[in-house]
Amino acid sequence: MATTAGTGSPEDRPGDAERRREESSAMLHGVRRGSRDVRTRGTEGDDVREEEEDEEQEVEVRMVVPPDGGWGWVIVAASFMSNLVVDGIIFSFGVFLVHVAEAFQVSKAKVALVGSLQTGFYLITGPFVSALANKYGFRPVAVLGSVVSCSSFVLSFFAESIPFLCISYGVLGGVGAGMIYVPAVISAGFYFERWRALATGIAVCGSGIGGFVMAPITDALINVYGWRGALLIQSGLLLNCAVFGALLRPLRPSRVKVRAAGERRGAVIEMEPLFGKSGSAGALYAVQPTGRRLLATNNNTEFSTAAEIVIGSSPDVAVNRRSSHSLHRESHGSSSQAKSANQSGERSSDQIYPTPEVVVDQDLKTVEEENNLLGGDLERLNGRVPTTTRRHTVSGRRDRANSDTSQKSYRSRHASQAKENIQRPFYRDDIFYGGSLHRLPHYKSQMSSVGYHMSVTRLPTEADVAEEESGSCYLCPEGVRRILSTMLDVSLLKSPSFLILAFSGSLTMMGFYTPFTYLPDRATIAGIEESTAMFLLSVIGITNTIGRVVCGVVSSVPGVDALLINNILISVSGIATILSGLSFAKEYQFFYAATFGLSISGFAALRSILIVDLMGLERLTNAFGLALLFQGVAASFGAPLAGVFMDLTGSYDVSFYISGSLILISAVICYPLGRINRWEKRRDGERADRTAEIQD
Repeated sequence: MATTAGTGSPEDRPGDAERRREESSAMLHGVRRGSRDVRTRGTEGDDVREEEEDEEQEVEVRMVVPPDGGWGWVIVAASFMSNLVVDGIIFSFGVFLVHVAEAFQVSKAKVALVGSLQTGFYLITGPFVSALANKYGFRPVAVLGSVVSCSSFVLSFFAESIPFLCISYGVLGGVGAGMIYVPAVISAGFYFERWRALATGIAVCGSGIGGFVMAPITDALINVYGWRGALLIQSGLLLNCAVFGALLRPLRPSRVKVRAAGERRGAVIEMEPLFGKSGSAGALYAVQPTGRRLLATNNNTEFSTAAEIVIGSSPDVAVNRRSSHSLHRESHGSSSQAKSANQSGERSSDQIYPTPEVVVDQDLKTVEEENNLLGGDLERLNGRVPTTTRRHTVSGRRDRANSDTSQKSYRSRHASQAKENIQRPFYRDDIFYGGSLHRLPHYKSQMSSVGYHMSVTRLPTEADVAEEESGSCYLCPEGVRRILSTMLDVSLLKSPSFLILAFSGSLTMMGFYTPFTYLPDRATIAGIEESTAMFLLSVIGITNTIGRVVCGVVSSVPGVDALLINNILISVSGIATILSGLSFAKEYQFFYAATFGLSISGFAALRSILIVDLMGLERLTNAFGLALLFQGVAASFGAPLAGVFMDLTGSYDVSFYISGSLILISAVICYPLGRINRWEKRRDGERADRTAEIQD
C-alpha cells in the first residue's frame, strides 16, 4: 500500500516562490496546507478554483478494500479445500503407524517422529511463509507449497529408512504444508470485513472435514495399494492444491481520497517526520524508525499507519512534536476507552481517528469492478458520509497521466503499475485475526470502513516501494525482513501474559497429536475391528468442525469472555484424555473421540481472539509468530515421547495419562491469566506515565 498526496498546485506567479517553499516543507513533513492558504490565480474560473481548493484538503491513500463477497467466496472455497487436503493428511498419519513400523522393523515411537516432524515444521515455518506471502503474494507461495509437498511425498515413496522419511516426509512435507496453509487461511480473512468471522470459520472447517474423510480413505488406500502407494496418491492430492492456490487472486489496491473531519486551519505544524515524500510522484512513505533491530529493520508496529498520516495532515488534531511511538500509545489508550464503552453496549464517542470522508473517482470505480465490490459496499466504505463522484476532475488528470505514460518506456510503465498495485497484506495489524471485527475497539470506534482500514494498515517505506518498482531480485527484500522482524521480535517475551499463553499453547500441542497418532492403534489392540477403529479419527474431525463453528458464534456475542471459554474447553479435553482408558468398549471410545474433538476445537478457534484480548491488536502479529514457534517445537516431540512410554510399558495407558495431564495443566495455568494481564496493563500504564513526565 502506498499513500499519495493530491496534486492541484496553482500556476506559477512571480510572487509565489516563498509560498511554494512553505508548501513543499509542509508536504515533506506530511502536513497539507488548508484550503484558505491556497489561492488559485488565473482565468480558469470558479470550478477550477473550487477543484484546486478541495484537492488541497484531501490526501490520497492507496489501500486494499475487502469486497466482502464476490470472488471472496471463491477464495473461501479454495481455502476450505486446501485445509481439507493438508490437515486431513496430517491428522490421518496415525493410519500409517503400524504399517510403516512393520515395514522397517522399528518401534512405533520412531515412526511417530516422522509425523511429528511434519506437524512441527508445519507450524514453525509460519513466520517465514508469512514473510514470503507479504512480499510475493498468496498465490505464488501457495502454488510453490503444493509443489514442494507433492515432491516430498514422492520422495517418501522411495524411502528405505526412518531417517530418510524424517527428512522427506517430516521436514520437506511440513514446510510444503505450511506454505499451503498460511496463504489459504489468511487470504480468506483478507477478502472480508463484515463477514470475516464467517469466511474464516468456513475456511478452517476444512481441517475438521479433512480429518473426517481422509482417515477412512487413507485406510482404504493402504489396504489396496500399500502404504507407499497411498503416499503416492496423497502426493497427487497435494499437487491439486496448486489449483486452489491459483484461485487466490490478489486484490488491487484502491485509490481512496480521504478528507479528515473538521475544517482545517491554515497553520503549518512542525512535527517529527513519521513519513517521507518521494520526489517523483508525491507519494508518502513511512520512515525507518531509529534503533534498528533484527534483520536491519524494525517491528511493524513502529511504522506509521495511514490514519496517522491523516492525523498529521490535520491541524485540528494535536500532533506537535510526537513520534510514532507516542501515537501508538495514544491509539492504544483510545482503544481501551472504546472497549470499556462498547462492553456496555454503547458506541464510543471518542474515536481513535477522525472520521474520514471518501471521494470516489473513476480510478476507484474501476478497481471496485475488478475486486467485485458491489454498490452496497460503497456505502460501507464511507459510513454515514455520502459518496460523491467528480468525474470532470478525474478525467483531466487521467488524460494527462495517459499522455505522459505513452511517452515512457515499458520499464517506466511497469514501475508505475507496480507502485499502484503494491500491497503488503501482513502490514495490517489484524491480518491474523479470525474473529468478528465487532470485538475490536478499532472497528467499533470508526464510522466507516476506510477509517478502520487506515487505522490498522502500516505504511511501506520508500525503499520497499522502490524494490517493487525496480523489478530486480533481492536476496532478502524489505517486505520479507520487516515481517520476520515483527513475528520474531523476542522483546515480547518480557510480557508475563504472553509467556503464560505461549507456555500453555506449547503444553497443549505436546498432548494434542497423541490421540490422532495412537487412538486407532490402541483401539485395535483392545479388540476393536481395524476398519471401525479408523472412524475414531473421523469422529474427532467432524466434532472438531462443529466445535469451531460453535466457538466462533459464541465468541461473537458481546460480553463473552473468550479466555474463560478456552480454559473450560481445554480442561474438558485434558480430563477426557486422562479418562479415555477407563473402558475400551466401542461406544465409550467413540464417546471420548467426540468429546475430545469438540473440546479441543477451542484451542484453534479462539487463539487469535485471546491474543488480541490480552496483548492488543497491535501485537497480534508478533505474538502469533512467536506462538507458532513455541507450538511447532512442542509438537515435534510430543507424540514420539508418548510412543516411548508405550514401548517402555507395553501399553498406551501412560501415554494418554501424560498427554491428558499436559493438556489439563495448559488450561489450569491460564485460569489466573486474566488477573495477571490486568496487573501487567496497570504496570505498563504507570511506566508510560512516568516516562511521559520525564520527557516533559
